[in-house]
Amino acid sequence: LSKNEWKGIITAVQNPYATGKTLIPIIYGIDAIHGINYTVDGTLFPQEIGLAATWNTQLAKTFGEITAYETRASGIPWNFSPVLDLGRQPLWSRTFETLGEDPILASEMGAAIIDGYQGGKTIDQFHVAACMKHFVGYSGTTSGRDRTPAWIPEKYLKELYLPSFKKAVEHGALTVMINSGVVNGIPGHINHHLITETLKNEWGFEGFAVSDWEDFIMLHTVHRTSPSLADAYVQAFNAGVDMSMVPLSPQYKEYCDIMVAAVKSGKISMERLDDAVRRILLVKSRLGLFEQPVPSFEGYPKFACEEFKKASLRAALESITLLKNEAQTLPLATSQKVLIAGPTADNMIYLNGAWTHTWQGVDTSYNTKGCLTIRQAFEQKIGKGNCLYAKGAELYSEDGFEKSRFVQLNDYQSKVKQADVVVLCLGELPSTEKPGDIHSLHLSSEQLELAKFAYEQNKKVILVLLEGRPRIIHEIVPKASAIIQAYLPGDYGAQALVQLIYGEQNFSGKLPYTYPKYDGVIEFYDHPRSVDRSKSGDFSAYNPEWDFGFGLSFSSFSYQDISLSSNELHGNDRLKVSVTVKNNSNRAGKEVVQLYLSDLYASMIPTGKSLKRFKKIDIPSNGSETVTFYISQEDLTFVGMNGDFIVEDGEFKIQIGNQEKSFTYSKK
Repeated sequence: LSKNEWKGIITAVQNPYATGKTLIPIIYGIDAIHGINYTVDGTLFPQEIGLAATWNTQLAKTFGEITAYETRASGIPWNFSPVLDLGRQPLWSRTFETLGEDPILASEMGAAIIDGYQGGKTIDQFHVAACMKHFVGYSGTTSGRDRTPAWIPEKYLKELYLPSFKKAVEHGALTVMINSGVVNGIPGHINHHLITETLKNEWGFEGFAVSDWEDFIMLHTVHRTSPSLADAYVQAFNAGVDMSMVPLSPQYKEYCDIMVAAVKSGKISMERLDDAVRRILLVKSRLGLFEQPVPSFEGYPKFACEEFKKASLRAALESITLLKNEAQTLPLATSQKVLIAGPTADNMIYLNGAWTHTWQGVDTSYNTKGCLTIRQAFEQKIGKGNCLYAKGAELYSEDGFEKSRFVQLNDYQSKVKQADVVVLCLGELPSTEKPGDIHSLHLSSEQLELAKFAYEQNKKVILVLLEGRPRIIHEIVPKASAIIQAYLPGDYGAQALVQLIYGEQNFSGKLPYTYPKYDGVIEFYDHPRSVDRSKSGDFSAYNPEWDFGFGLSFSSFSYQDISLSSNELHGNDRLKVSVTVKNNSNRAGKEVVQLYLSDLYASMIPTGKSLKRFKKIDIPSNGSETVTFYISQEDLTFVGMNGDFIVEDGEFKIQIGNQEKSFTYSKK
């Protein structure tokens, strides 16, 4: 919709309050998850998984600020974002909406987004209420299919899945959306322990909890924990869900009648009702809706401005991750004749993914005008005379699942032979939620065959991956000259990609997840030692395609001189950790300094290592920078046998790059 159309909608929605027909203004929300994707000309950023790959909290905050500004410019004060689910099931169709597999990375990036969205405790006309999604465990589905059950032991729920939400509450997130799925046999919407006891009582969450789409109803129709709609509504509300998305008419009328009857009969107490109402009114008050329910649509001159577009481009530049660069294939020379090929090379939908202009993001008629596809960006850079194009294969949907087929294969094969370099753009159809369910992580055979043919012609092949989740490409990795993970980089992703490929900009993205090598072996970087144990008895079994935190650069960095302020940590003291990072090249670059901690022995099996701190730094050519972190007792804790966080005396190891240091901890 245009901003003017949004003006008409929001004005109509708030009209009863503005005209004095009701005492309570409406709160209107939208899924602006990578920019204000439902307003014409809005600034679209990389999807969250790409934003996580920047490992840059300042970029995350800037993204939040710009998205909030343009969402408010559309008259909307509430954003159903960020997604704080952990990306630990790559089959899951919403992996691209997450901030990766690690709780520290997700917590820090998520908190920065919320700071950008809300701007402070009192939210002004340029900021919005954030909504933490989806509390909690939604992404851990056992089957990999959307909205199917997850089995997450309490230990791992507390250590892995809850921290990003707890951090968000500490940063003042005003609303939370509840998990549509089931964790340990309990639907998210009736999990009183998590919603009321943990989120509200233990953490002190002040805002309100909203259901996901139709999920009160699904307690009766899908999960079957409620024999009637009346039971479902009462169970969910009493579990602590304060607001229900009953999206259709006349269902909402039935819902209202049932809820009124439940309160009158005592099935819902006045205390619980008052609590929900108070929470909703608190958020509306902090949004300023009572003072100004209909915003001033004229007060947003920066909407879709060049500054915002450059910020989106910067995010794409820092997200796109170089995974392989054999014999310095990159950067390319502009004199080389390049074939741009593959199913994702010439359509904006593959740069943006789902939740872009439409729910599934596949309608090309809404593509942002003036933004470039990868093919167009190359043609703009080196001219059509040096740039060939052949699709070779296309992606399509059949019976609800992604398929691929060859198209104009002879044209592709002919142009491969004419080119010096083949830039082969592979990936998957935009999709999310149930339509995004897949049977396998393997990239389709037709796409793999395009790469194999180019290899047979002894061509340099650069694989560009435009995908919402890591698809298995092991067959075509060895012979690729370069491999680039672009994720879903947004409207300016193609421009960013070309600037990186030609060396105008430097790669600095790092993987926010462990990229699997095999479909049947899903591993995470923070695995226990037993995962390393191979059939032959050694400890080399852990072998992903690329590890979490990996990413190459045109610069060459080395780590040296790690030091600790002490070899011992006691009680509530802090340990100072310093390391020097050197740029050994003539090219300035950004490096993500990652600190990992290992508990060598513990009463519950320890992880091999866990990320505890990170910082993205700029280092000039042949320069160096010393980075300092602080570690405390809290970083050493884990969930023990009694279900509580504990810390034990013992020996710990810190690793930054190839540098390691050990220290001992004692409570006294």
